[in-house]
Formats: sequence, structure tokens, C-alpha cells
Amino acid sequence: MKRAATSGPVGSKKAKKPRPEVPEYHLTPSIKDAAGNDIWPAPQAQIDRAREIIRECAAAGKKTLIVPDKDADGLSSGAILQRTLILLGLAPELISAHLLQKGGSIHDQAEREAMAKHEPQYIFVLDQGSRRAPPVVDTPHRTALIIDHHWAGDDEADFPAGSEHVTACHSPPVATSSLLTYLICLPLHPAVGERCSWLCVVGTHGDLGNTLKWEPPFPDMKLTFKTYTKKALNDVVSLINAPRRTASFSVGRAWAALTSAATPSEILQNRDLLAARAEVNAEVERCTHTAPQFSADAKIAVFRISSAAQVHPVIATRWAGHLQSNKLEVVLVANEGYLPGMVNFSCRIPRSARARSGPPVNIIDTLRGIVEQSPDPTLRERLGESFARGHKEASGGIVPKEEFEELMAIMEVGKKSTAAAAADAGSPTKKAGGKVIAKQSNTLMNYFGKKGTV
Repeated sequence: MKRAATSGPVGSKKAKKPRPEVPEYHLTPSIKDAAGNDIWPAPQAQIDRAREIIRECAAAGKKTLIVPDKDADGLSSGAILQRTLILLGLAPELISAHLLQKGGSIHDQAEREAMAKHEPQYIFVLDQGSRRAPPVVDTPHRTALIIDHHWAGDDEADFPAGSEHVTACHSPPVATSSLLTYLICLPLHPAVGERCSWLCVVGTHGDLGNTLKWEPPFPDMKLTFKTYTKKALNDVVSLINAPRRTASFSVGRAWAALTSAATPSEILQNRDLLAARAEVNAEVERCTHTAPQFSADAKIAVFRISSAAQVHPVIATRWAGHLQSNKLEVVLVANEGYLPGMVNFSCRIPRSARARSGPPVNIIDTLRGIVEQSPDPTLRERLGESFARGHKEASGGIVPKEEFEELMAIMEVGKKSTAAAAADAGSPTKKAGGKVIAKQSNTLMNYFGKKGTV
């Protein structure tokens, strides 16, 4: 007689809970204009004006300054623009780049003075974020163009005085700065597509991840992926991002590599970038296992680390993909060792929250809402201009330590049992009729203290 088949080995663990399904990014509905056409990747009037400025700059033959952000998206945007200007006839020796110092902003007086020393007539600021501010430089110049995708208000004054801008932030699915720059430059010269498409992919994957589907409204990149392969391009992303995350903040190495390379393979062999990536990986591993605390309402998970390297965004992104809870809305990683006297923090929306029905989480509004609960009306001003900047889905700030502690107090971080909250975020205990019927032994709290990667 045959033995009855069992459902599985005795004592075997149950299958892991499937990861929440998140809607594909490219399927985000676009906004329509009065004629029913999609407004993408930015308002057409802004795109047309940007192209006009780029053509004018190339024809003028005057000193030009490119000010790209420090990450793969910003640096790729700058490289695309630089190549386009050269293709249009601007002499390479007339083009300079200004890279910000560690923790710097284009609005800092020291940065503005450094940019002015180049004596530029045309200034292109790429992927640096937008806010109401004085002119990019105080010295006379013809035009300053902001190309960006970070959140900005509808008010035209939400940009540096006297500047012009093209922004993707109000045109979902929001394009990255590199993708926006590429689409602006693509029709300006026949060789832009061939020489810059891989830069567009590198920058876009740097911000949106390498699982992005290049389907409409995104441009067709099949030829690019056939020429270089996704793996090679994604490896370039990690290498270009590495220098700005190191304690030495050697962004210049990434910019030099990106602007001099004709193909991704040249970057993949760059020893400086490979060493920087190894350094960052080791520091991420050291800091990743910090245990979280939770706000009293369990909506925010807070990880506190101390590192001279910019690893807080990486750790926030990692944990956003792993923490699961019906209440969790924001993963916040605070780095108290990046800048003296300051706390640099990054926030991400957990995958479980992205998959829920209902209004999407808006991190900027969440952070502002916390401040509004403060009994001290001066808190918002004391937090400074670098608080709650970036994107609705990926925000953060650079704030004084004392003010950061005030935020933590408002949220009552740690008031709820950390162990209970972490267990809830990992695999909740199952109950029926008030009686425990199964208990998950492999909780997240068992992880904090182990060696390994998330």
C-alpha cells in the first residue's frame, strides 16, 4: 500500500510572504494639456526655451559653466549637455564644470563665489533641486538655466532669481534630470542619440532603479541595451555613485571618468572608481545592521548611524525594500557623522506602503506635518532651507543635531517597544480568536547583530 503523500518535509518552514506588487513606474498617468496631449517630460514651452538657450550658447562661443549634481543622474545630465554643446560647435576649452563641496548647496555663498570665478556667460545647473534664492551668481551673465526634476512649487519664484528653468516635477511619470536633458538635446544634433543614450540610461537607473521598464512614454532604448547590456550599464551606475559616497567625497573622479569615456567599458576598468565602490560597500555593511526605532504611531522607522561616508541613502533604500507593516509609511536613516554638528537624513517609502490602495505617501508633506505639531513655532525656521527637499517619494534633509532631536521627540520615537515594532514589520504573529496559532521565529530583530547584507 502506498503511503499518502505529505505536503512537505516535517518541520519545514512555510513559504515566505510574497513581496507587495508595486505598479510599474512608466504606467503612472500623465497630465494632459488643453488639447488632450500628454505634458511629458516637461511643459513644451519650457523644453522649447531650453533648446533655444543651448543653441544660443553654442553659437555665442562664450565661457560656459556646467553645475551638475554629484550623483549618477546629475553627472550624466552634465555629461549629456557637455557633449551636445561640443557637437553644436562650442569649443571644449570654453566649457568648465563646478562640483559642489561635501554638504554644499549652489545657494551657499562660498559656492556662488566659486562659480563666479569662472566668469561664465552661460550657466547650466542640473539636478540640484529648486528653491527661491538669489541669482546663481552675482556677476553679470547672459543666462542661467535650471534643468531639474526635484519637487518645486508652481510659483515661478521657486527658482533662483533671474534664472530660467525646465522641470519635470509636475509631469508624471516624473523623468530624471538625465532623461529630461537627453530628450531636450536629442533633436539638436544627429549624433546625440548615439553618443549620449547610454549616459541617459546610467543617470535614469541611478535614480529610478535598474528594474525600470523603458516603455512609453519613456524612449525606446533597445539598441542601447543591445550595444552595451544592462549589466554593464548598471555596474557603471554603482561606480559613478561611489566617489560621492566616500568620506573624501571625490566627485571629481566620477565626473572625469564619465566625461572622458566613449563607452561604458572604459568606466568599468577605472581603478579609482573600483576602489571607491569597495570602500563604500564596506561602510554600508558596517552600518546596515543598526536596529530601528519606531515612531509611537508606527508609521516611521528610524535608523540612526554615524559615518563620514554618505551611506544613509543606500541604507534607507535597502530597508525600504524589506520592512513590511500595515502601518509603516516612511523609512528614515539619520547619519550623525557626515557633517560636524549636523544630521544628514534620507527618507524612503517602504515597498509595502507603495503597494497599498489609497492616496500615495508624500514624504515632504509627512516631514512638514511633523514640524507643524511642534509646540515651538520657531522649529521650522531653525531646521533651515535644506529640510524636506528632494522628491515626494525620496526626501530628507540636513539639519542641526538639536533640531533633529526635537523632530524625534515630536514623533515619540522609541516610545513603542522597538522589539515589538520590528517584529511587526518583519512577520507579524498570527492570531485567531485571541489565541496564538503560529509564531515567526525568524524576525528582523534576529538580524540586527548578524553579519551579512540586506
